[in-house]
Amino acid sequence: MKKILVVDDEKEICTFFSYLLKRKGYDVTTVQSGREALNIIAAEKFHLAMLDLKLPDSDGLTLLKKIKETNCRCQVIIMTGYSTVKSAISAMQNGALDYIEKPFDDIGELEQLIDHALSTTSYARDGDLLEMAAESGIILGENQQMLQLIGMARRIAAKNVTVLIQGETGTGKEVLARFIHNCSKRGVNPFIPINCAAISENLLESELFGYEKGAFTGANKDRKGFFEIASSGTLFLDEIGEASLSTQAKLLRVLETGEYIPVGGEKVRRTDSRIIAATNVILDEAVHNRAFRQDLFYRLDVLTLKIPPLRERPEDIPLYLDYFLRRFTEGKELGVRGFAPETVDILCAYEWPGNVRELINLVQKLVTVVDEPLLLPRHLPEKVKRRKNVDDITTNFDDSGNIAGIFEHDAGLWVDRLVE
Repeated sequence: MKKILVVDDEKEICTFFSYLLKRKGYDVTTVQSGREALNIIAAEKFHLAMLDLKLPDSDGLTLLKKIKETNCRCQVIIMTGYSTVKSAISAMQNGALDYIEKPFDDIGELEQLIDHALSTTSYARDGDLLEMAAESGIILGENQQMLQLIGMARRIAAKNVTVLIQGETGTGKEVLARFIHNCSKRGVNPFIPINCAAISENLLESELFGYEKGAFTGANKDRKGFFEIASSGTLFLDEIGEASLSTQAKLLRVLETGEYIPVGGEKVRRTDSRIIAATNVILDEAVHNRAFRQDLFYRLDVLTLKIPPLRERPEDIPLYLDYFLRRFTEGKELGVRGFAPETVDILCAYEWPGNVRELINLVQKLVTVVDEPLLLPRHLPEKVKRRKNVDDITTNFDDSGNIAGIFEHDAGLWVDRLVE
């Protein structure tokens, strides 16, 4: 029989779970303080612990740490109020399986979450995760940092929280945003991307909020904005750090209330769109420099996902090169069949300021202009070969001519969608 521990200082919550879970055949223990919880955690093993985030004498994060120290196989679900959602997400980043908000409006969803947590394959890295990632253009290898990132993105997708994606240009922020959208219940509804840096301030406001007939010269009819089009779906605000302070103020209102007014309009409208924002700007510094509103930053910073740049994952580069070479040459009468080992060494030493997008563009260019079986160092652009210390790079071959022992780690995120 599966054993479940419920820790909540409200007696009614403990009684509710005791009735609900015992009826489903589980062995349930309830306690109402952190001290009682610590004592029972030290004495017994549980399959699942449901922890209130705020307790009079402790907190869910402390109990989570203790559980993971003494019984790492025990799954943990955090129970929280809306005001502590950020802390609950922090708990997920530190080992909790999931969180659920009080009050529990959907008992069926609650039961499904508990049953899922107790299943042996719950949230495992299986074919389902790989397939879902691939459908959004993400090809997963074994790189633990990227697996954790995608795993967190998948788990948080079901939550109706704002997500902020940080990463340098070309790392695949929109690809990750699409993955979150596709994994959520909103996946059947529109995913609307908009680049805040590519549209002027005046146009950005009308694009986001729409406008009414006669709002300005040329406004001959009403036009829906992206907030209306993306209602029940996801609105992806790329380069949010480039939005003007005026636009930021209006975005803040939508995030706080779900309400907006079209340009030239007087009637307030509502949207049910989920916001995923992305930036290559360090928003903390932008706030300090008064280039970004602090209150908007707090609203966006509920969950932050940081995509590492390609230069921090050089072990991924040979796999990227092979994958995109096959993608661009498969089914085509092109002469290129592969990269020479010396070429791979040089490309692994390159800093890739444009990240995966730059790598994709380079591979596409090389297979187009080179008509030889192997891509050699002389085929590479000078800026790639000029990389500091590139002349000192020596290949490490075994007797058979194969690269030996250079890349011992794992593959990361293949940003397939960026080529489209």
